[in-house]
Amino acid sequence: MASRPAPDTERLIRAEQARLLMGNMGSSLLPAIAVALLLVHVLATPDNTLALRLWCAGVIVSKVFASWDARRLLRAPILPEHAGRLTRRLIVLNAIDGAAWGALAFAGLDPGSAANSILVVAVLAGIVGNSMSLLSPVLPVFAVFCVFELGALALKTWTLGDVAFQALSLAVLIYLTSLLSQGRNSSRAARAAIRLRFDNIELIDQLRVETNKAQQALHAAEQANLAKSKFLAAASHDLRQPIHAQGLFLEVLGRSALTPAQREVLASARSASEASASMLHTLLDFSRIEAGVVEAHIVPFRLQPLLAKIESELAPQANGQGLLYRTHDSELVLQSDPALVELILRNLVSNAVRYTERGGILVGCRRRGGGAVVEVWDTGIGIAAAQQQEIFQEFHQLGNPERDRQKGLGLGLSIARGLARILAAPLTLSSQPGRGSVFRLALPLATLDAPAAAVAAPPPAPLRPLAMRVLLVDDDAIVCASMQRLLQAWGCECQVADGIGQALALAPALRPELIISDYRLRGQQTGAEAIAALREQAGRALPALLITGDTAPARLREARNSGVPLLHKPVAPAQLYQVLVDIAANNAGDGDGERLERVKGIEPSS
Repeated sequence: MASRPAPDTERLIRAEQARLLMGNMGSSLLPAIAVALLLVHVLATPDNTLALRLWCAGVIVSKVFASWDARRLLRAPILPEHAGRLTRRLIVLNAIDGAAWGALAFAGLDPGSAANSILVVAVLAGIVGNSMSLLSPVLPVFAVFCVFELGALALKTWTLGDVAFQALSLAVLIYLTSLLSQGRNSSRAARAAIRLRFDNIELIDQLRVETNKAQQALHAAEQANLAKSKFLAAASHDLRQPIHAQGLFLEVLGRSALTPAQREVLASARSASEASASMLHTLLDFSRIEAGVVEAHIVPFRLQPLLAKIESELAPQANGQGLLYRTHDSELVLQSDPALVELILRNLVSNAVRYTERGGILVGCRRRGGGAVVEVWDTGIGIAAAQQQEIFQEFHQLGNPERDRQKGLGLGLSIARGLARILAAPLTLSSQPGRGSVFRLALPLATLDAPAAAVAAPPPAPLRPLAMRVLLVDDDAIVCASMQRLLQAWGCECQVADGIGQALALAPALRPELIISDYRLRGQQTGAEAIAALREQAGRALPALLITGDTAPARLREARNSGVPLLHKPVAPAQLYQVLVDIAANNAGDGDGERLERVKGIEPSS
C-alpha cells in the first residue's frame, strides 16, 4: 500500500495541481465564446431570444473572469501555503461556470423540437467531457463543474414530465457518475506524475549534493597527492645532495693510503651509500614516468642477450637466498625499446627475488598469436585476487609491515606498469596465495632481424689523469667541496662558483673546457641559464653538463628541454669519470650530447 505523502509534500502537490489547472484556463476561453455565440444563433426563437442572450452573456463573463483571474495568479509564484485557498477559489469559480453552462437547458431546450433537444444535450455532454482534461488535475473542481452543469440538465429533463425525457435525465445522472469515476482516475494520474516529478527533483538535488561532495573529496585527494609529490620531490632533492657528496668523498678517501681494516670500513660505508643511492634512483624512475619525459625508441632486438644480462646480475642474489634461478633460452627477435623492456623485467625479477623464500624463479619467453609473451615465474608468497591491482600502486607492498629496505620502496611494480603503458605492452598477473605468481609482458615480434651487436669499445684505462679546466657552478658548499676534491684528484683544474654572477667573473681567467652546473641555483636561477650565459660570454658552445637532485616532474621537463646532457644525483664517481673521458675526447663540444644520452637514461631500479 502506497504511503501517504508528508504534509509538506502534499501541499507542494496541491499547489502544483492548482497551477496546472489555472494554466489550462486560457485554452478554453475562445472555443467557449464561439460555441456560446453559435448556440444563440442556432437556437434563438422569438420566445427564448432574451433568455439565450442572457445565458450567453453569463457564460462569456464567467469564462473571461476565470481566465483573467488565473493569468493574474500565475504571475506570482504558487506557494505551497496558498494551495488550500486557491483550491477553494477554483471550486467557486468553476461551480459558477458549470451552473452557467447548465442554464442552457433552461434557456434553450425546446421539448417540441427533437433537433433542438439533441443539440443542447450534445453540447452540454461535450463541454463536460472536454472539461475533464482541463479540470481533472483538481478533482473537487472538476466534480462541482460536472454536478452543476449536468445536474441542471438532469433537473430540466426530469421536470418536463415526458417518459423519454425522464429516461434521458437518468441517463445524464449515470453519465455524471461515470465522468466522476474517470475524473478520479485522471486526478490520481496527475498527482502521481506531479509526485514523480518532485521525487526526481529531490533525487537530482541529492545527486548534485553527492556530486559536490565527491568533487570536493576528489579535489582534496588531488591536493593531497600534489602535496605528497611536492614533499617527495623536495625531500628527494635534499637527500640527494649529501648522499651525492658522500659518494664523492668516499671515492677521494678510497684513493688514500688506508690500512686493511680501514678499507673494510670504507667498503661498508660505500655499500650503505650505494643502497641509499639505489632507493633514490628508484624514486627518480617513478618521477620521470610521472613527468612524461620517458620516450620509447622502438627497434628490433634479440631477447636472449637481455635475459642473460639480467640473470648474470640477479642470479647470484637469488642463489644467495637459497633459490634456484633459471632462464629459458630464446631465439625470438622483438620489436620494442630494449632499454625499457630490460628495466621492466629487472623490476619484475627483483620483485620475485625479494618475495620468494623457497623454490625459485623462472624467466622465459614464448610465442602467442602474432606476438610474444615474456614471463617471470616465482614460487613466492603469492597475491590474493583482491590485491592484484593494488600492488601496481606506488609505495604499496605486501608482507613488509616493518618497511624492510631490502624489500625496496614499493615502486618497482608501479614503474614496470608505467613503462609498459609507454610501450603499449600489456602487463598482466596471475597468482595464487602460497603458490607463487607469474607476470606476463606481451610484446610484438620484429618483422626484421635485429642488427648485429656493436663491438663494445675497450674501457678507458682506470683513473687516467684528466687534464681539463672545469668550472663548477653549485650553491651547496658540501657538494662543491666534494666535487672539487674529486676532480682535482682526477687531474682537473677546478674552480667553484655559487651562482651565475660569480661564474661569469671566474670564467675569463680560467678559460674553462667544461662547465658542470647544478640545475637548481639560488634566486630562482637554473644551471641551464648559467651555461647559456657562460657560452654567450665565451662566444662558443662550451661543453657542459647538468647535474640535478630534482625529481619534480616540472623540473625534469625543464631540464630535459634545456638540451644540455643531464645526470642525476647521487652520481656514481665511475659514471662521472666516464662522462669526463667522453667529453675530453670531444673537447670541441661536438657529439657530447649524443654520447651522454646513454648516461642520462633511466637507471635500472633495484
